[in-house]
Amino acid sequence: MRNKIVAGVLTFLSAAVIVTGCGGTNGGTKGENNSGTNGASPSASAEATAKPEKSGVVNVFTARHYDIDFAMFDQFEKETGITVNEIKGTAEELVERMKREGESSEADLFITVDGGVLNYAKESGVLQPIESETLFSNVPEKFRDKDNNWVALASRARVIVYAKDRVKPEQLSTYEALAEPQWKGKVVARSSTNMYNQSLIASFIELNGEAKTEEWAKGIVANFARDPEGGDRDQAKALAAGIADVAIMNTYYVGQMLHSKDAEEVKVAENIGVFFPNQETTGTHLNISGIGLAAHAKNKENALKLAEYMTSKEGQEMLTNGSFEFPVNPAAELPQLLKEWGQFKTQDIQYAQLGVNNKAATELLNRSGWK
Repeated sequence: MRNKIVAGVLTFLSAAVIVTGCGGTNGGTKGENNSGTNGASPSASAEATAKPEKSGVVNVFTARHYDIDFAMFDQFEKETGITVNEIKGTAEELVERMKREGESSEADLFITVDGGVLNYAKESGVLQPIESETLFSNVPEKFRDKDNNWVALASRARVIVYAKDRVKPEQLSTYEALAEPQWKGKVVARSSTNMYNQSLIASFIELNGEAKTEEWAKGIVANFARDPEGGDRDQAKALAAGIADVAIMNTYYVGQMLHSKDAEEVKVAENIGVFFPNQETTGTHLNISGIGLAAHAKNKENALKLAEYMTSKEGQEMLTNGSFEFPVNPAAELPQLLKEWGQFKTQDIQYAQLGVNNKAATELLNRSGWK
C-alpha cells in the first residue's frame, strides 16, 4: 500500500525519519511488496513473479485531495512496481517546506490546483524544467508553462449555475450581466478569500482591466442574496433551498454531486443547470490542476513516469471519470456528463497571469466589499 503522509506532521520530523518512512523496503506495509516466496505454494509463487518488480519510489507533494487521485496512484503502482508516497498539505505549506528543505527535500512531484499557484511554485524556485517528449505529446502547449516548469493535469470551468425551476438559460449571457439590477438578491458565491474566486477576478483584470472589474465586483456584492459562505456545494444547496437563483461555481462540483452517495446532494444537483457564460465575448473562465517536477527530485525518472501516466489517454479518462474535471489530453474521451454539456469557448489568457494578478485581485475584492 502507498504511504499517506500529512505535511503538517512531517514538518516536525527529521529528514532521516522521512526517508525511512517514505522509501524503506524492510518491514511495515512495504514488506508486502517484496518478491520473496518462502513458504508459498507453486501457484502463489507464479502469481508473485507475474507482478512487476519493485522499482523504487516517487514522493508526491500534493495539494489535491480527491479519491480518484489516490486510485490512480494505486493503479500506477500495480502497473509499474513504483511505490507512490503521498505527502499532503496546502499548496502554500508544501511550497514553503520545499523551499526550507532545499536540496535535502524528498519531493519528486508537486501537484496542485490553480494556474496562479503553479506560477507561485515556479517563482519560488521549487520546480525545475521538465524534459519529456511523452509528456509534451500528452499535454498541448497551451496547457504548459512557457519554460516547462509545470504541465496541466486537468482543467475546470467556473461557470454560472442556475435553479432550473426559476431561471431559463436564455435569461443568462455573461458574468458581467450578473451585476445588473435584475439579479438583485439572487446571486450567491464563495468568499473573497477563495482561490477560485481570486483567479476568476485575476482573469477579468487581465481581460478587462482593474476599473471595469472592480465595478463588476461591486455590482455582484450589491446583488448577493446573502453574505458569501461555504464551498461550491453550499452555493448549489442555496439554489435548491430558494435562497438564490444563480451561483458562481466550478463545473466539476456539479458532476461530483450528481454521482454522490448522498441522496440529498444528488437531488440538489438534478435541479440545477450549468451555463457557460461569455460565449459571444471573452469566453468562460478556465483554470487548471497541474504537475511540477521538484527542483531537487531524487527519483526524477519515476516522477516523470507518473506524470506521463496521469496525462496519458488512459490516465486522463480514469481521472476525469472520477473528478469530472476536463481532460487536457485531447485524445481522452470525455465522461458522458461533460459530453452533454457540449463544447464551449474559453478565455484566451496565460494561466501564469492568474498568479501575477492575484495581489491586485485580492485588493480589488476587499475594496468592493466582497466578504
